[in-house]
Amino acid sequence: MPDLMGPYTAIRSEFGVPVVMRDGVTLYADVYRPDTDAPVPVLLQRTPYDKSQGRTGSLDVMRAASHGYAVVVQDTRGRYASEGEFYPFLDESNDGYDTVQWCAAQPWSAGRTGMFGRSYVGATQWLCAIANPPALTAIAPGITASDYYEGWTYQGGALAWGFALSWTMRQLTMANLGAISSRHDLPDGTREALLDAFNQLDCTMRHQPIVELPHLKEPLAGYFYDWIRHSSSDDYWRRWRISDHYARVTTPALHMGGWHDIFLLGTLRNFAGMRQQAADAAARNGQQLIVGPWHHGPFGETSGDYFFGLAASGAAIDTDGAQLRWFDYWLKDAPNGADADPPVRIFVMGANRWRDEQEWPLARTQYTDYYLHSSGRANTAAGDGSLSTAAPDDDATPDVFLYNPQDPVPTRGGPLCCGPSFVPGGAYDQQGLESRSDVLCYTTPPLAGDIEVTGPVTLTLYASTSAADTDFTAKLVDVEPCGAARNLTDGIIRARYRQGTDQSRPVTPGAVHEYSIDLVATSNVFQAGHRIRLEVSSSNFPRFDRNFNTGDDPWAARESVPAVQTIHHNRQHPSRLRLPVIPN
Repeated sequence: MPDLMGPYTAIRSEFGVPVVMRDGVTLYADVYRPDTDAPVPVLLQRTPYDKSQGRTGSLDVMRAASHGYAVVVQDTRGRYASEGEFYPFLDESNDGYDTVQWCAAQPWSAGRTGMFGRSYVGATQWLCAIANPPALTAIAPGITASDYYEGWTYQGGALAWGFALSWTMRQLTMANLGAISSRHDLPDGTREALLDAFNQLDCTMRHQPIVELPHLKEPLAGYFYDWIRHSSSDDYWRRWRISDHYARVTTPALHMGGWHDIFLLGTLRNFAGMRQQAADAAARNGQQLIVGPWHHGPFGETSGDYFFGLAASGAAIDTDGAQLRWFDYWLKDAPNGADADPPVRIFVMGANRWRDEQEWPLARTQYTDYYLHSSGRANTAAGDGSLSTAAPDDDATPDVFLYNPQDPVPTRGGPLCCGPSFVPGGAYDQQGLESRSDVLCYTTPPLAGDIEVTGPVTLTLYASTSAADTDFTAKLVDVEPCGAARNLTDGIIRARYRQGTDQSRPVTPGAVHEYSIDLVATSNVFQAGHRIRLEVSSSNFPRFDRNFNTGDDPWAARESVPAVQTIHHNRQHPSRLRLPVIPN
Protein backbone atom coordinates (compact mmCIF):
# COMPACT_ATOMS: atom_id res chain seq x y z
CA MET A 1 0.00 0.00 0.00
CA PRO A 2 1.39 3.49 -0.81
CA ASP A 3 2.37 5.93 1.94
CA LEU A 4 -0.94 7.49 3.01
CA MET A 5 0.06 8.88 6.39
CA GLY A 6 -0.30 12.56 5.50
CA PRO A 7 -0.49 15.24 6.56
CA TYR A 8 -2.62 16.56 3.70
CA THR A 9 -3.13 20.30 3.82
CA ALA A 10 -6.06 20.44 1.38
CA ILE A 11 -9.37 18.65 1.98
CA ARG A 12 -12.13 17.96 -0.53
CA SER A 13 -15.68 18.00 0.81
CA GLU A 14 -18.87 16.64 -0.72
CA PHE A 15 -22.22 17.11 0.98
CA GLY A 16 -25.44 15.17 0.65
CA VAL A 17 -23.94 12.19 -1.19
CA PRO A 18 -26.68 9.57 -1.79
CA VAL A 19 -26.17 5.96 -0.71
CA VAL A 20 -28.97 3.57 -1.78
CA MET A 21 -29.82 0.71 0.59
CA ARG A 22 -30.93 -2.77 -0.50
CA ASP A 23 -34.61 -1.87 -0.04
CA GLY A 24 -34.34 1.28 -2.18
CA VAL A 25 -34.23 3.78 0.69
CA THR A 26 -31.60 6.49 0.14
CA LEU A 27 -29.39 7.60 3.01
CA TYR A 28 -27.25 10.71 2.69
CA ALA A 29 -23.67 11.28 3.73
CA ASP A 30 -21.03 13.99 3.79
CA VAL A 31 -17.54 13.04 2.64
CA TYR A 32 -14.27 14.67 3.68
CA ARG A 33 -11.13 13.37 1.97
CA PRO A 34 -7.58 14.45 1.27
CA ASP A 35 -6.88 16.28 -1.97
CA THR A 36 -5.12 13.43 -3.70
CA ASP A 37 -5.86 11.16 -6.64
CA ALA A 38 -4.56 8.16 -4.74
CA PRO A 39 -7.25 5.97 -3.17
CA VAL A 40 -7.27 6.08 0.63
CA PRO A 41 -8.87 4.00 3.40
CA VAL A 42 -12.27 5.07 4.67
CA LEU A 43 -13.47 5.97 8.16
CA LEU A 44 -17.25 5.79 8.47
CA GLN A 45 -19.56 7.22 11.05
CA ARG A 46 -23.26 6.37 10.88
CA THR A 47 -25.07 8.77 13.22
CA PRO A 48 -28.61 9.66 14.23
CA TYR A 49 -27.31 13.02 15.51
CA ASP A 50 -26.99 15.03 12.24
CA LYS A 51 -24.09 14.51 9.86
CA SER A 52 -23.88 18.25 9.16
CA GLN A 53 -22.41 18.87 12.59
CA GLY A 54 -19.00 18.06 11.08
CA ARG A 55 -17.05 17.61 14.30
CA THR A 56 -18.43 14.39 15.69
CA GLY A 57 -17.34 14.61 19.32
CA SER A 58 -15.40 11.35 19.07
CA LEU A 59 -12.85 11.98 16.30
CA ASP A 60 -12.00 15.24 14.58
CA VAL A 61 -13.11 14.78 10.96
CA MET A 62 -10.62 17.25 9.54
CA ARG A 63 -7.75 15.77 11.49
CA ALA A 64 -8.64 12.31 10.21
CA ALA A 65 -8.97 13.52 6.60
CA SER A 66 -5.66 15.38 6.75
CA HIS A 67 -4.13 12.19 8.15
CA GLY A 68 -5.00 10.32 4.96
CA TYR A 69 -8.54 9.03 5.36
CA ALA A 70 -11.75 9.57 3.45
CA VAL A 71 -14.20 10.30 6.25
CA VAL A 72 -17.84 9.48 5.54
CA VAL A 73 -20.46 10.81 7.98
CA GLN A 74 -23.93 9.47 7.24
CA ASP A 75 -27.36 10.23 8.69
CA THR A 76 -28.93 6.92 9.68
CA ARG A 77 -32.32 5.89 8.32
CA GLY A 78 -35.08 8.38 9.07
CA ARG A 79 -32.73 10.91 10.64
CA TYR A 80 -32.23 14.43 9.33
CA ALA A 81 -31.42 14.25 5.58
CA SER A 82 -31.87 10.48 5.14
CA GLU A 83 -35.04 8.82 3.89
CA GLY A 84 -37.05 6.13 5.66
CA GLU A 85 -38.43 5.68 9.15
CA PHE A 86 -36.20 5.62 12.20
CA TYR A 87 -36.65 2.75 14.63
CA PRO A 88 -33.65 2.36 16.94
CA PHE A 89 -31.40 -0.63 16.14
CA LEU A 90 -33.83 -2.18 13.63
CA ASP A 91 -32.09 -1.41 10.33
CA GLU A 92 -28.53 -0.74 11.48
CA SER A 93 -27.10 -4.15 10.54
CA ASN A 94 -28.34 -4.11 6.94
CA ASP A 95 -27.81 -0.39 6.42
CA GLY A 96 -24.36 -0.59 7.97
CA TYR A 97 -23.39 -3.52 5.76
CA ASP A 98 -24.62 -1.75 2.62
CA THR A 99 -22.87 1.50 3.50
CA VAL A 100 -19.54 -0.16 4.30
CA GLN A 101 -19.59 -1.97 0.96
CA TRP A 102 -20.54 1.27 -0.82
CA CYS A 103 -17.55 2.98 0.80
CA ALA A 104 -15.23 0.23 -0.41
CA ALA A 105 -16.51 0.57 -4.00
CA GLN A 106 -15.90 4.32 -4.40
CA PRO A 107 -13.10 5.42 -6.75
CA TRP A 108 -11.42 7.37 -3.92
CA SER A 109 -11.47 4.33 -1.61
CA ALA A 110 -8.58 1.92 -1.06
CA GLY A 111 -11.17 -0.70 -0.07
CA ARG A 112 -10.62 -1.01 3.66
CA THR A 113 -13.17 0.67 5.93
CA GLY A 114 -13.12 1.46 9.64
CA MET A 115 -15.97 2.78 11.76
CA PHE A 116 -15.86 5.14 14.73
CA GLY A 117 -18.11 7.01 17.14
CA ARG A 118 -19.68 6.91 20.58
CA SER A 119 -22.94 5.95 22.24
CA TYR A 120 -25.61 5.11 19.62
CA VAL A 121 -22.87 5.60 17.04
CA GLY A 122 -21.10 2.75 18.80
CA ALA A 123 -24.28 0.71 18.36
CA THR A 124 -24.24 1.34 14.60
CA GLN A 125 -20.71 -0.09 14.56
CA TRP A 126 -21.48 -3.26 16.50
CA LEU A 127 -24.73 -3.93 14.66
CA CYS A 128 -22.77 -3.62 11.42
CA ALA A 129 -19.88 -5.76 12.68
CA ILE A 130 -22.14 -8.71 13.53
CA ALA A 131 -23.27 -8.66 9.86
CA ASN A 132 -19.60 -9.03 8.77
CA PRO A 133 -19.38 -6.84 5.65
CA PRO A 134 -16.18 -7.93 3.86
CA ALA A 135 -14.72 -4.41 3.70
CA LEU A 136 -15.09 -3.70 7.43
CA THR A 137 -11.56 -3.90 8.79
CA ALA A 138 -11.62 -2.30 12.26
CA ILE A 139 -13.94 -0.34 14.56
CA ALA A 140 -13.53 2.08 17.47
CA PRO A 141 -16.77 2.04 19.52
CA GLY A 142 -16.92 4.35 22.52
CA ILE A 143 -19.25 4.40 25.55
CA THR A 144 -21.68 1.91 24.08
CA ALA A 145 -23.50 -1.31 24.97
CA SER A 146 -23.36 -5.05 24.34
CA ASP A 147 -27.10 -5.56 24.84
CA TYR A 148 -29.89 -3.04 24.26
CA TYR A 149 -31.92 -4.50 27.10
CA GLU A 150 -29.41 -5.07 29.92
CA GLY A 151 -27.11 -2.10 30.26
CA TRP A 152 -28.95 0.18 27.84
CA THR A 153 -32.71 0.37 28.41
CA TYR A 154 -32.87 -1.78 31.55
CA GLN A 155 -30.62 -2.82 34.40
CA GLY A 156 -31.48 -5.66 36.73
CA GLY A 157 -35.01 -5.61 35.31
CA ALA A 158 -35.57 -1.93 36.16
CA LEU A 159 -36.14 0.62 33.39
CA ALA A 160 -33.34 3.17 32.98
CA TRP A 161 -36.07 5.77 33.10
CA GLY A 162 -34.09 9.00 33.26
CA PHE A 163 -32.00 7.99 30.25
CA ALA A 164 -34.79 6.44 28.18
CA LEU A 165 -37.12 9.41 28.60
CA SER A 166 -34.63 12.27 28.25
CA TRP A 167 -32.78 10.68 25.30
CA THR A 168 -35.97 9.88 23.42
CA MET A 169 -37.57 13.27 24.02
CA ARG A 170 -34.58 15.46 23.25
CA GLN A 171 -32.02 13.75 21.02
CA LEU A 172 -34.34 11.37 19.16
CA THR A 173 -37.55 13.40 18.84
CA MET A 174 -37.20 17.15 19.33
CA ALA A 175 -33.86 17.30 17.52
CA ASN A 176 -35.30 15.40 14.52
CA LEU A 177 -38.75 17.00 14.51
CA GLY A 178 -38.15 18.68 11.17
CA ALA A 179 -37.58 15.36 9.42
CA ILE A 180 -40.53 13.73 11.20
CA SER A 181 -42.88 16.58 10.32
CA SER A 182 -41.79 16.44 6.67
CA ARG A 183 -43.11 12.86 6.45
CA HIS A 184 -46.10 12.99 8.80
CA ASP A 185 -48.90 15.40 9.57
CA LEU A 186 -48.36 16.35 13.19
CA PRO A 187 -51.14 17.89 15.30
CA ASP A 188 -50.91 21.60 15.91
CA GLY A 189 -48.94 22.41 19.00
CA THR A 190 -46.81 19.23 18.92
CA ARG A 191 -43.54 21.12 19.09
CA GLU A 192 -44.73 23.36 21.91
CA ALA A 193 -46.08 20.42 23.93
CA LEU A 194 -42.79 18.56 23.61
CA LEU A 195 -40.84 21.64 24.62
CA ASP A 196 -43.03 22.20 27.66
CA ALA A 197 -42.77 18.56 28.72
CA PHE A 198 -38.99 18.61 28.46
CA ASN A 199 -38.65 21.95 30.22
CA GLN A 200 -40.56 20.38 33.10
CA LEU A 201 -38.80 17.04 32.86
CA ASP A 202 -38.67 16.54 36.62
CA CYS A 203 -42.48 16.62 36.59
CA THR A 204 -42.84 14.66 33.33
CA MET A 205 -40.74 11.85 34.82
CA ARG A 206 -43.40 11.33 37.51
CA HIS A 207 -46.19 10.58 35.02
CA GLN A 208 -48.11 7.48 36.04
CA PRO A 209 -48.65 5.05 34.46
CA ILE A 210 -45.58 5.64 32.36
CA VAL A 211 -46.91 3.67 29.40
CA GLU A 212 -49.59 6.36 29.01
CA LEU A 213 -47.13 9.23 28.81
CA PRO A 214 -48.72 11.26 25.98
CA HIS A 215 -45.74 13.13 24.57
CA LEU A 216 -44.07 10.50 22.33
CA LYS A 217 -46.95 8.68 20.68
CA GLU A 218 -46.76 7.78 17.00
CA PRO A 219 -45.52 9.11 14.68
CA LEU A 220 -42.99 10.70 17.03
CA ALA A 221 -41.39 7.75 18.85
CA GLY A 222 -43.68 4.75 19.00
CA TYR A 223 -40.70 2.50 19.72
CA PHE A 224 -40.42 4.14 23.14
CA TYR A 225 -43.64 2.38 24.24
CA ASP A 226 -42.39 -0.91 22.81
CA TRP A 227 -39.36 -0.63 25.10
CA ILE A 228 -41.62 -0.06 28.09
CA ARG A 229 -43.97 -2.95 27.35
CA HIS A 230 -41.10 -5.37 26.71
CA SER A 231 -39.88 -5.23 30.30
CA SER A 232 -38.38 -8.73 30.18
CA SER A 233 -35.36 -9.70 28.06
CA ASP A 234 -37.57 -11.42 25.51
CA ASP A 235 -37.23 -12.04 21.76
CA TYR A 236 -37.82 -8.36 21.07
CA TRP A 237 -34.41 -7.63 22.62
CA ARG A 238 -32.56 -10.83 21.72
CA ARG A 239 -32.46 -9.99 18.00
CA TRP A 240 -30.11 -7.09 18.82
CA ARG A 241 -27.95 -8.63 21.54
CA ILE A 242 -24.36 -8.07 20.43
CA SER A 243 -22.98 -10.46 23.04
CA ASP A 244 -24.74 -13.38 21.32
CA HIS A 245 -22.64 -12.84 18.18
CA TYR A 246 -19.03 -12.46 19.32
CA ALA A 247 -18.11 -15.86 17.88
CA ARG A 248 -18.95 -14.73 14.36
CA VAL A 249 -17.28 -11.30 14.45
CA THR A 250 -13.90 -10.89 12.77
CA THR A 251 -13.39 -7.20 13.48
CA PRO A 252 -10.62 -5.78 15.71
CA ALA A 253 -11.99 -3.09 18.04
CA LEU A 254 -10.67 -0.22 20.14
CA HIS A 255 -13.14 0.08 23.05
CA MET A 256 -13.41 3.31 25.03
CA GLY A 257 -15.51 3.70 28.16
CA GLY A 258 -15.92 5.60 31.41
CA TRP A 259 -16.23 4.46 35.02
CA HIS A 260 -19.29 6.73 35.39
CA ASP A 261 -20.74 5.98 31.96
CA ILE A 262 -24.22 4.53 31.65
CA PHE A 263 -22.96 1.91 29.16
CA LEU A 264 -19.87 0.78 31.09
CA LEU A 265 -21.22 -2.76 31.41
CA GLY A 266 -21.40 -3.14 27.64
CA THR A 267 -17.97 -1.65 27.02
CA LEU A 268 -16.35 -4.13 29.40
CA ARG A 269 -18.40 -7.09 28.15
CA ASN A 270 -17.64 -6.33 24.51
CA PHE A 271 -13.91 -6.19 25.18
CA ALA A 272 -13.75 -9.33 27.31
CA GLY A 273 -16.22 -11.23 25.13
CA MET A 274 -14.37 -10.49 21.92
CA ARG A 275 -11.01 -11.38 23.49
CA GLN A 276 -12.41 -14.80 24.40
CA GLN A 277 -14.87 -15.62 21.63
CA ALA A 278 -14.15 -13.68 18.41
CA ALA A 279 -14.13 -15.68 15.20
CA ASP A 280 -10.37 -15.78 14.65
CA ALA A 281 -7.09 -15.13 16.43
CA ALA A 282 -6.54 -11.77 14.71
CA ALA A 283 -9.85 -10.48 16.03
CA ARG A 284 -9.32 -11.99 19.49
CA ASN A 285 -5.89 -10.41 19.79
CA GLY A 286 -7.02 -7.21 18.10
CA GLN A 287 -9.04 -5.85 21.02
CA GLN A 288 -7.92 -2.87 23.09
CA LEU A 289 -9.65 -1.09 25.97
CA ILE A 290 -9.36 2.42 27.39
CA VAL A 291 -11.46 3.39 30.43
CA GLY A 292 -11.28 6.85 32.00
CA PRO A 293 -13.08 8.47 34.95
CA TRP A 294 -15.66 9.83 32.54
CA HIS A 295 -19.44 9.95 32.47
CA HIS A 296 -21.57 9.94 29.30
CA GLY A 297 -20.34 13.07 27.59
CA PRO A 298 -17.06 14.75 26.74
CA PHE A 299 -13.99 12.96 28.03
CA GLY A 300 -12.99 15.70 30.46
CA GLU A 301 -10.90 15.94 33.59
CA THR A 302 -14.03 16.61 35.67
CA SER A 303 -16.89 14.18 36.15
CA GLY A 304 -19.85 15.54 38.08
CA ASP A 305 -18.36 17.86 40.69
CA TYR A 306 -15.14 15.89 41.15
CA PHE A 307 -11.84 16.95 39.54
CA PHE A 308 -9.64 13.98 38.64
CA GLY A 309 -6.65 16.01 37.47
CA LEU A 310 -5.62 17.38 34.10
CA ALA A 311 -4.20 14.02 33.00
CA ALA A 312 -7.68 12.48 33.21
CA SER A 313 -9.07 14.13 30.08
CA GLY A 314 -9.32 12.56 26.67
CA ALA A 315 -7.34 15.46 25.27
CA ALA A 316 -4.48 14.77 27.70
CA ILE A 317 -4.10 11.20 26.48
CA ASP A 318 -5.07 12.20 22.89
CA THR A 319 -7.94 9.81 22.24
CA ASP A 320 -8.11 11.12 18.65
CA GLY A 321 -4.47 10.19 18.18
CA ALA A 322 -5.06 6.79 19.76
CA GLN A 323 -7.83 6.07 17.25
CA LEU A 324 -5.75 7.22 14.29
CA ARG A 325 -2.80 5.08 15.44
CA TRP A 326 -5.22 2.16 15.73
CA PHE A 327 -6.68 2.69 12.28
CA ASP A 328 -3.24 3.29 10.74
CA TYR A 329 -2.19 -0.18 11.86
CA TRP A 330 -5.29 -1.98 10.63
CA LEU A 331 -6.22 0.04 7.55
CA LYS A 332 -2.80 1.23 6.31
CA ASP A 333 -0.51 -1.59 7.45
CA ALA A 334 1.54 1.01 9.33
CA PRO A 335 4.34 -0.66 11.35
CA ASN A 336 3.60 1.58 14.34
CA GLY A 337 3.52 -1.10 17.03
CA ALA A 338 -0.16 -0.62 17.83
CA ASP A 339 -0.54 -4.39 17.89
CA ALA A 340 2.05 -4.60 20.67
CA ASP A 341 0.43 -1.98 22.93
CA PRO A 342 -0.89 -3.26 26.27
CA PRO A 343 -4.47 -4.33 25.60
CA VAL A 344 -5.92 -2.45 28.60
CA ARG A 345 -5.40 1.12 29.77
CA ILE A 346 -7.38 2.25 32.81
CA PHE A 347 -7.57 5.38 34.92
CA VAL A 348 -7.37 4.46 38.61
CA MET A 349 -9.50 6.95 40.53
CA GLY A 350 -8.39 8.00 44.00
CA ALA A 351 -4.77 7.62 42.91
CA ASN A 352 -5.80 9.60 39.78
CA ARG A 353 -3.34 7.99 37.41
CA TRP A 354 -3.37 5.95 34.20
CA ARG A 355 -2.09 2.39 34.21
CA ASP A 356 -1.60 -0.30 31.58
CA GLU A 357 -2.81 -3.85 32.14
CA GLN A 358 -2.78 -7.11 30.20
CA GLU A 359 -6.39 -8.26 30.67
CA TRP A 360 -9.82 -7.48 32.08
CA PRO A 361 -10.68 -8.38 34.79
CA LEU A 362 -7.15 -8.27 36.22
CA ALA A 363 -5.68 -11.72 36.76
CA ARG A 364 -4.18 -10.78 40.15
CA THR A 365 -7.54 -9.76 41.62
CA GLN A 366 -8.29 -10.99 45.13
CA TYR A 367 -12.08 -11.07 45.38
CA THR A 368 -12.88 -10.14 48.97
CA ASP A 369 -16.22 -10.36 50.75
CA TYR A 370 -17.22 -7.50 53.03
CA TYR A 371 -20.16 -8.58 55.17
CA LEU A 372 -22.99 -6.31 56.29
CA HIS A 373 -23.26 -5.82 60.06
CA SER A 374 -25.46 -3.76 62.38
CA SER A 375 -27.55 -3.91 65.52
CA GLY A 376 -30.63 -3.16 63.46
CA ARG A 377 -30.03 0.58 63.08
CA ALA A 378 -28.10 1.01 59.82
CA ASN A 379 -30.50 3.73 58.69
CA THR A 380 -28.55 6.86 57.59
CA ALA A 381 -24.81 7.40 57.67
CA ALA A 382 -25.15 8.17 61.38
CA GLY A 383 -26.49 4.67 62.07
CA ASP A 384 -24.62 1.60 63.27
CA GLY A 385 -24.18 -0.17 59.93
CA SER A 386 -20.69 -1.49 59.26
CA LEU A 387 -18.74 -3.44 56.65
CA SER A 388 -16.21 -6.04 57.67
CA THR A 389 -14.49 -9.14 56.32
CA ALA A 390 -15.62 -10.90 59.52
CA ALA A 391 -18.52 -13.30 59.09
CA PRO A 392 -21.85 -12.24 60.64
CA ASP A 393 -23.24 -13.53 63.94
CA ASP A 394 -26.04 -16.07 64.24
CA ASP A 395 -28.41 -13.67 65.96
CA ALA A 396 -27.63 -10.39 64.14
CA THR A 397 -30.62 -8.03 64.15
CA PRO A 398 -31.89 -7.20 60.63
CA ASP A 399 -32.28 -3.66 59.35
CA VAL A 400 -35.69 -2.30 58.38
CA PHE A 401 -36.77 0.69 56.32
CA LEU A 402 -39.94 1.93 54.64
CA TYR A 403 -39.89 2.41 50.88
CA ASN A 404 -42.56 4.85 49.70
CA PRO A 405 -42.76 5.10 45.88
CA GLN A 406 -44.21 8.59 46.23
CA ASP A 407 -41.07 9.74 48.03
CA PRO A 408 -38.24 7.87 46.28
CA VAL A 409 -34.56 8.36 46.99
CA PRO A 410 -33.49 10.97 44.43
CA THR A 411 -30.69 10.31 41.99
CA ARG A 412 -27.47 12.16 42.74
CA GLY A 413 -25.01 11.62 39.90
CA GLY A 414 -23.89 8.25 38.66
CA PRO A 415 -24.15 6.66 35.20
CA LEU A 416 -26.64 8.95 33.48
CA CYS A 417 -27.66 10.46 30.16
CA CYS A 418 -29.14 12.56 28.48
CA GLY A 419 -30.69 15.48 30.36
CA PRO A 420 -27.85 17.15 32.24
CA SER A 421 -30.08 19.88 33.65
CA PHE A 422 -32.27 17.27 35.37
CA VAL A 423 -30.10 14.16 35.72
CA PRO A 424 -26.43 15.20 35.63
CA GLY A 425 -24.03 12.27 35.52
CA GLY A 426 -20.75 11.61 37.25
CA ALA A 427 -19.28 11.76 40.75
CA TYR A 428 -21.12 13.77 43.41
CA ASP A 429 -21.20 14.01 47.20
CA GLN A 430 -23.89 11.66 48.54
CA GLN A 431 -24.10 13.05 52.09
CA GLY A 432 -27.51 14.62 51.57
CA LEU A 433 -29.03 11.29 50.57
CA GLU A 434 -27.35 9.46 53.42
CA SER A 435 -29.40 11.41 55.96
CA ARG A 436 -32.61 9.70 54.78
CA SER A 437 -34.01 6.90 56.94
CA ASP A 438 -34.73 4.81 53.82
CA VAL A 439 -31.02 4.69 52.96
CA LEU A 440 -29.06 2.05 54.88
CA CYS A 441 -25.33 2.74 55.19
CA TYR A 442 -22.71 0.09 55.91
CA THR A 443 -19.25 1.55 56.37
CA THR A 444 -15.77 0.31 57.23
CA PRO A 445 -13.67 2.03 59.89
CA PRO A 446 -11.07 4.47 58.54
CA LEU A 447 -8.60 2.43 56.51
CA ALA A 448 -5.12 1.89 57.94
CA GLY A 449 -3.66 1.74 54.42
CA ASP A 450 -4.64 2.19 50.79
CA ILE A 451 -6.99 -0.42 49.28
CA GLU A 452 -7.34 -0.58 45.52
CA VAL A 453 -10.64 -1.89 44.14
CA THR A 454 -10.48 -2.53 40.39
CA GLY A 455 -12.90 -4.84 38.65
CA PRO A 456 -16.49 -6.12 38.81
CA VAL A 457 -18.48 -5.34 41.97
CA THR A 458 -21.45 -7.40 43.20
CA LEU A 459 -23.74 -7.44 46.22
CA THR A 460 -25.42 -10.56 47.54
CA LEU A 461 -28.40 -9.37 49.55
CA TYR A 462 -30.83 -11.40 51.66
CA ALA A 463 -34.02 -9.42 51.97
CA SER A 464 -37.73 -9.69 52.55
CA THR A 465 -40.50 -7.28 51.68
CA SER A 466 -44.10 -6.73 52.67
CA ALA A 467 -44.95 -6.06 49.01
CA ALA A 468 -45.92 -8.23 46.06
CA ASP A 469 -42.98 -6.81 44.12
CA THR A 470 -40.31 -4.22 44.88
CA ASP A 471 -36.75 -3.13 44.08
CA PHE A 472 -33.45 -3.14 45.94
CA THR A 473 -30.65 -0.76 45.08
CA ALA A 474 -26.97 -0.57 46.00
CA LYS A 475 -24.26 2.07 45.69
CA LEU A 476 -20.53 1.90 46.38
CA VAL A 477 -19.13 5.09 47.93
CA ASP A 478 -15.66 6.42 48.86
CA VAL A 479 -15.93 8.41 52.12
CA GLU A 480 -13.23 11.00 52.75
CA PRO A 481 -12.01 11.95 56.25
CA CYS A 482 -14.04 15.17 55.99
CA GLY A 483 -17.21 13.13 55.41
CA ALA A 484 -17.62 13.80 51.68
CA ALA A 485 -19.04 10.64 50.10
CA ARG A 486 -18.14 10.16 46.43
CA ASN A 487 -20.25 7.67 44.47
CA LEU A 488 -18.32 5.12 42.43
CA THR A 489 -20.85 2.72 40.93
CA ASP A 490 -24.39 1.50 41.56
CA GLY A 491 -26.91 -1.19 40.70
CA ILE A 492 -30.48 -2.37 41.12
CA ILE A 493 -32.52 -5.57 41.08
CA ARG A 494 -36.26 -5.80 40.51
CA ALA A 495 -37.57 -8.51 42.82
CA ARG A 496 -39.57 -10.28 40.12
CA TYR A 497 -36.34 -10.64 38.08
CA ARG A 498 -34.10 -11.91 40.89
CA GLN A 499 -33.73 -15.26 39.10
CA GLY A 500 -33.22 -13.81 35.65
CA THR A 501 -34.75 -11.15 33.43
CA ASP A 502 -36.13 -13.63 30.91
CA GLN A 503 -39.42 -13.82 32.80
CA SER A 504 -41.18 -12.46 35.85
CA ARG A 505 -41.17 -14.66 38.98
CA PRO A 506 -43.35 -13.44 41.87
CA VAL A 507 -42.00 -12.95 45.36
CA THR A 508 -43.73 -14.12 48.50
CA PRO A 509 -44.35 -11.20 50.86
CA GLY A 510 -42.46 -11.75 54.08
CA ALA A 511 -40.24 -14.50 52.67
CA VAL A 512 -36.47 -14.06 52.64
CA HIS A 513 -35.08 -14.15 49.11
CA GLU A 514 -31.51 -13.94 47.86
CA TYR A 515 -30.80 -11.07 45.47
CA SER A 516 -27.67 -10.56 43.40
CA ILE A 517 -27.11 -6.92 42.49
CA ASP A 518 -24.60 -6.17 39.75
CA LEU A 519 -22.83 -2.88 40.47
CA VAL A 520 -20.91 -3.30 37.20
CA ALA A 521 -17.31 -2.23 37.93
CA THR A 522 -14.96 0.49 39.10
CA SER A 523 -11.29 1.28 39.58
CA ASN A 524 -10.58 3.29 42.71
CA VAL A 525 -7.97 3.52 45.45
CA PHE A 526 -9.63 3.98 48.84
CA GLN A 527 -6.83 5.91 50.47
CA ALA A 528 -5.64 5.50 54.04
CA GLY A 529 -8.03 7.36 56.34
CA HIS A 530 -10.93 6.96 53.88
CA ARG A 531 -13.80 4.55 54.46
CA ILE A 532 -15.59 2.13 52.13
CA ARG A 533 -19.36 2.53 52.23
CA LEU A 534 -22.27 0.59 50.79
CA GLU A 535 -25.67 2.26 50.50
CA VAL A 536 -28.75 0.01 50.28
CA SER A 537 -32.25 1.25 49.49
CA SER A 538 -35.16 0.57 47.14
CA SER A 539 -35.11 3.50 44.75
CA ASN A 540 -32.77 5.68 42.74
CA PHE A 541 -35.15 7.96 40.88
CA PRO A 542 -35.22 9.01 38.09
CA ARG A 543 -32.16 6.99 37.12
CA PHE A 544 -34.50 4.00 37.42
CA ASP A 545 -38.27 3.90 37.27
CA ARG A 546 -40.13 3.48 40.54
CA ASN A 547 -41.49 0.11 41.55
CA PHE A 548 -44.96 0.83 42.89
CA ASN A 549 -44.95 -2.37 45.00
CA THR A 550 -48.37 -3.56 43.84
CA GLY A 551 -47.21 -6.60 41.89
CA ASP A 552 -48.60 -5.10 38.68
CA ASP A 553 -46.20 -4.33 35.85
CA PRO A 554 -44.55 -1.11 37.05
CA TRP A 555 -45.13 0.51 33.67
CA ALA A 556 -48.89 -0.05 33.97
CA ALA A 557 -49.41 0.58 37.70
CA ARG A 558 -51.88 3.33 38.57
CA GLU A 559 -51.64 2.97 42.34
CA SER A 560 -48.78 2.54 44.74
CA VAL A 561 -48.33 1.09 48.22
CA PRO A 562 -45.46 1.54 50.68
CA ALA A 563 -43.28 -1.48 51.39
CA VAL A 564 -41.57 -2.50 54.60
CA GLN A 565 -38.11 -3.75 53.59
CA THR A 566 -36.00 -5.99 55.80
CA ILE A 567 -32.30 -6.62 55.14
CA HIS A 568 -30.98 -9.78 56.79
CA HIS A 569 -27.30 -10.22 57.61
CA ASN A 570 -26.85 -13.15 59.97
CA ARG A 571 -24.89 -16.38 59.54
CA GLN A 572 -27.82 -18.03 57.76
CA HIS A 573 -28.27 -15.01 55.49
CA PRO A 574 -24.76 -13.58 54.95
CA SER A 575 -25.43 -10.42 52.95
CA ARG A 576 -22.09 -9.34 51.53
CA LEU A 577 -20.39 -6.97 49.13
CA ARG A 578 -17.76 -8.64 46.95
CA LEU A 579 -14.93 -6.26 46.04
CA PRO A 580 -12.12 -6.93 43.54
CA VAL A 581 -9.11 -6.00 45.66
CA ILE A 582 -5.79 -5.51 43.85
CA PRO A 583 -2.77 -6.37 46.02
CA ASN A 584 -0.16 -3.65 46.45
